[in-house]
Amino acid sequence: MGYRKLGRTSSQRKAMLRDLVSDLIINDRIKTTKTRAKETQRLAEKMVTLGKRGDLHARRQAAAFLRNELAEVGETEDEIIVQSTLQKLFDDIAVRFENRNGGYTRVLNTEPRRGDGAPMAILEFVEKGEVAEQEAEEE
Repeated sequence: MGYRKLGRTSSQRKAMLRDLVSDLIINDRIKTTKTRAKETQRLAEKMVTLGKRGDLHARRQAAAFLRNELAEVGETEDEIIVQSTLQKLFDDIAVRFENRNGGYTRVLNTEPRRGDGAPMAILEFVEKGEVAEQEAEEE
């Protein structure tokens, strides 16, 4: 078998995984169960590879999978910059990993979930982006 079923129907599983991958692209790190993190990691690596390819076909493949959600809103002196999840993948994350041949994400184990003891993990991109570096400096 090539994938984990995660106790869901195929449509529920696909929706959950695309939400997790989209959230990972938006936030650069997510906290979820260990098995979900491992399965999300596979798909996130594929999305970054599509982002690195950067052609029209890769952009359409990524758009078919990712959620169309607002990723960032920035402001310069004379304009407001609105960036979707797809734009962030191709403009920021793909550029960040252009010299890397894989292994874009990592899974860090954390303590078990309090309610049911499920093993939890943090899934994050290996190289930190500008937003993550600014948050780390503030803490």
